[in-house]
Amino acid sequence: MSRNDDDRFRVHPGAPKQRGDTFINQVLRQASKAGAKVAKAGGRPGSRLGRGHVAARFTGASQIAGSRRVTIKTRLVHLAKAGARSTATHLRYIEREGVGREGEPGKAYGPTTDDADLAAFEERGREDRHQFRFIVSPEDAEQLDDLRTYTRHLMARMEADLGTRLEWVAVDHWNTDNPHTHIVLRGRDDTGKDLIISRDYISQGMRDRASELAAEWLGPRTELEIQRTLAREVDMERWTSLDRTLQRETTHGRVLSTERLEAIPRLKCQRLLLIGRLQRLQRMGLTSERQTGEWVIHADAEATLRAMGERGDIIRTMQRAMSGQQHELAVFQPGQNDDGSGRSIVGRVAGKGLADELYDKGYLIVDGTDGKAHYVALPPRTELEQYPTGAVVEVKGSAAPRSADKTIAALAVDGIYRADQHLAVAKAQHNPERDPREVVEAHVRRLEALRRAGLVELKSHLPIERQARVIGATWLDQQLIGGGKGLGELGFSSKVKDALQQRADFLAEQGLAEKRGQRVILARNLLGTLRNRELAQAARDIAAETGLEHRPVTDGQRVVGIFRRSIMLASGRYAMLDDGMGFSLVPWRPVIEQRLGQQLAATVRGGGASWEIGRQRGVAP
Repeated sequence: MSRNDDDRFRVHPGAPKQRGDTFINQVLRQASKAGAKVAKAGGRPGSRLGRGHVAARFTGASQIAGSRRVTIKTRLVHLAKAGARSTATHLRYIEREGVGREGEPGKAYGPTTDDADLAAFEERGREDRHQFRFIVSPEDAEQLDDLRTYTRHLMARMEADLGTRLEWVAVDHWNTDNPHTHIVLRGRDDTGKDLIISRDYISQGMRDRASELAAEWLGPRTELEIQRTLAREVDMERWTSLDRTLQRETTHGRVLSTERLEAIPRLKCQRLLLIGRLQRLQRMGLTSERQTGEWVIHADAEATLRAMGERGDIIRTMQRAMSGQQHELAVFQPGQNDDGSGRSIVGRVAGKGLADELYDKGYLIVDGTDGKAHYVALPPRTELEQYPTGAVVEVKGSAAPRSADKTIAALAVDGIYRADQHLAVAKAQHNPERDPREVVEAHVRRLEALRRAGLVELKSHLPIERQARVIGATWLDQQLIGGGKGLGELGFSSKVKDALQQRADFLAEQGLAEKRGQRVILARNLLGTLRNRELAQAARDIAAETGLEHRPVTDGQRVVGIFRRSIMLASGRYAMLDDGMGFSLVPWRPVIEQRLGQQLAATVRGGGASWEIGRQRGVAP
């Protein structure tokens, strides 16, 4: 063969074709179906309950030195507890915008289709008791390239191990440093019974199968690849595989002797790297050398390193969202200021995403009026769609307890406050200066405020550039009325000041403001006028579409009708109530979202509405 480089070649293995059903797989399938009892006493309680416990005992035996590493995160979701919208929400999350290889939306696929019908999949699984959600993350996913075929091969091997056909959908994500695949598996086997998978298979067997498959595609990791990977871990400010090795080899009292590393053959080649890691942890204050060659690993080392890793991930996420703009970075911590008031920040949504994709925990990056970029962790199952990029939001922390809070706590039975019981107590303690119903309604409003405490409130779904020239009561109008208090000179604040100038010019064009030099004189009842103009135009559009007559609502008026739809306006979100002859537009609130098509009643007060749903009552902000 010529020594010329042009004549050299390197074999790059492609995706192997799906193997035939080997003898061992046939045996494992039949054993899983029969629930074979081959385990010896002393195993973990419950580890052999369910399908796959036999396969889990064999999968690790095929692992060889240099196996490809694959991380699998698993969540078992009990659908009754998770709520009716849990599956639909999760499927929408994993197929969201920007997760594809080129930044396009994710594309769901299944065993035999490249275009899975997620709505049909969700509907078929509504009566399932539970559901499995996996994140499969091969360390060398970039080299695998074809994650779709890899996932199908993996799920086919799982079917052999579990002895049943599986119904699943998956979406590949390429928007992180390490590409990965989300898999949603129905909790039913091919006979329609609940699919129970053993803990051993969930914790070990599935990962072994994924690792085995990756090694077949790419070949085992070479010693050089392993050493390079470990060398990168020496200085990492996060929990690493080197740390796991050190933790595993410690004796009582978290003591580790470097002589032990020399004595264990499999650790000999890693000895210098492990000592280097110990020295790095020492500089971080997480280990100490008691005497030469004898190290003590501090009890909080793992927790500290994991927290540092999360912090590093947050910083990188914020830097990407701010597109290189110079901002001080901060993580929002709900709590109180020195004066007892709740902490709050106002700003635009610069970025959003999922901090924990398995548990649907989202985050927002808020470009604040204080000149800082804030990372805001959202409660689980928060709908990210309600916070468009560019929208203006306010994030509120908790304030000091009020007297009403003590009353609510005293009246609550087993943690549940009932307005009807409070009304009976208030009538018995009649105060001629206050109506008992007003007392109860004040406490209901306080409960609503507490419910929203620490959450993100949408101030406007429109970016400030669009707010500047729109008919409707906007957040910019509120800033004009307040004189722009609290605005600084940096970042988002400077953009707000520019937008306020444009808004003032627009209002002057509409006859709602007068500019006198540097001063802007606003029309009386500016917000009400803008709101009414926008509502009137929206009502005309709906009347033309439906043929129904618009019935304007006055302050204090009670309206009854069927909740037909909600509309998003510059002034906020409104519900359309249809009484059969006409319709009214009433300020919307989240509690009615699940009541579409039902008859509701609302009383409009001061730009908000008090909604009546059955015997429940709530006050909209």
